[in-house]
Amino acid sequence: MRAHRYRPLDIEVRCGLHTGEIESGEKDVQGIAVHIAARIAALAAASEILVSRTVKDLVAGSGLRGKHSLKGLQEAMELYAASS
Repeated sequence: MRAHRYRPLDIEVRCGLHTGEIESGEKDVQGIAVHIAARIAALAAASEILVSRTVKDLVAGSGLRGKHSLKGLQEAMELYAASS
């Protein structure tokens, strides 16, 4: 079997993770948990995964990044870098 070679696409992705209840729409999901995840992703640097304290409390193994204010929320939220 011949090995396949892939050329890097030089794409950097940023990701924000949060967990919570969602509302299922006809074609998408919605709700405050979806909005929080989107806001967290917007704060992540290139090639970084940020998770909320909710996710950190459920899954061990990430380092503290700090508190950030998220649009639409009254209180700052602690975010943690899962990778960078």
